[in-house]
Amino acid sequence: MRTPALLLLALGYCTAAGALDLRGELGLDVRQFPHKGAQGQSQLHVALRGQADLWYSPNQGRDAFTFSPFIRADTEDSQRDLVDISELAWLHVNEHFELRTGIRQVFWGVTEGTRLVDIINQTDTADGPEGDRKLGQPMMNLSIGSHSHTLDLFLLLGHRQPTFPGADGRLRLPLVVDTDQATWESSRKQERIDLAARWQWTAFPFWLGISGFSGTAREPELAPVIDPAQLLYDNGQPVGFAPGYIPTLAPHYPLIQQLGVDLQVTQGDLLWKLEAIQRWGGRKDFHAANAGLEYTQVGLFGSRLDLGWLLEGLYDSRGREASTPFDRDLLLGWRLTFNDMASTELLSSVIVDLDSHERLFSLEARRRLADGWSIALELRQIAGTPAPQTAEAFVFTPDTRYALRPLARDSFTRLQLSWFF
Repeated sequence: MRTPALLLLALGYCTAAGALDLRGELGLDVRQFPHKGAQGQSQLHVALRGQADLWYSPNQGRDAFTFSPFIRADTEDSQRDLVDISELAWLHVNEHFELRTGIRQVFWGVTEGTRLVDIINQTDTADGPEGDRKLGQPMMNLSIGSHSHTLDLFLLLGHRQPTFPGADGRLRLPLVVDTDQATWESSRKQERIDLAARWQWTAFPFWLGISGFSGTAREPELAPVIDPAQLLYDNGQPVGFAPGYIPTLAPHYPLIQQLGVDLQVTQGDLLWKLEAIQRWGGRKDFHAANAGLEYTQVGLFGSRLDLGWLLEGLYDSRGREASTPFDRDLLLGWRLTFNDMASTELLSSVIVDLDSHERLFSLEARRRLADGWSIALELRQIAGTPAPQTAEAFVFTPDTRYALRPLARDSFTRLQLSWFF
């Protein structure tokens, strides 16, 4: 009997025994931009994506195996094409500890605006700058805890580069990030083993996490790579590039240490939230924080609707040198939950820069359809910022006031249709 037949027979046996669970998702992702990109990119981007989730639990539930491959293909941007293993891990549980080994995704944090403490996995930036999708990270994770305390220790086995949009991609800087020119501070480069830990304490109404990380930064420092022969000069000063030449950005990954705290306090229908970090290493040491509240009006006007009010302040001590545009900003948001059979939910927000007065408007709507289908609508609108700079201006006279300027033409509407099986 051939190997595929043996595999199918084994899968059939596990399914019959109730030890195997296989689920998946296929999706269509359509993004429509009202304008051509600043570098001439297309207004319509369509992508197909798929993910499977296999879960197998032998040994009377004391062990579990998970396997989650992910694939994405984009019609316009080949750099957005991705084949990734989100999870391929083994979990062993006993009365004293839990041990997880393999490729995994770990999410930390409580706030809406930024994800300061979430540092384990690299970001799938080609999917979107929000950082919602992560790449799988090889690791060993030992978890020791009780009913109110949990200590997680991590060995992170190697460093992965995040994905970036290509020349035909949207939501990017005027220059393309060339991952082939990446450099690392560590002499072991991508083979370095990093360390992380997180202690979590839960005692209602408090939910507290204290985390630490030592290793290669997950987000790179970007620097232009310019061929001197392609420079144009005026009075001995470089003022532009030869026709048809556009430089690239080379990512550099420094060694960093980070200490973080995330806190959530529940007072009835009111949630207080905080994320704060101190980071050492890279171009400069810095601290950052995101703090605010979420208040939910349950049963709005006597209906089954719940309306949540969000207010957060975002701060980064690096100012305009920060790798994020949110260095001194205010977030206002509203979350409307319908509490219906279709799990309908709306989330709208605006982030306002308190210095430049740039504004990022966001609207997300989700609803489950019949027979395993769901639909999601997302709108992003950028306002209050000048037109994007040319590649020459971006290199020689970078804008230190308007952080969202590179994305000024990248407002978009996104429709996602998903089928779950």
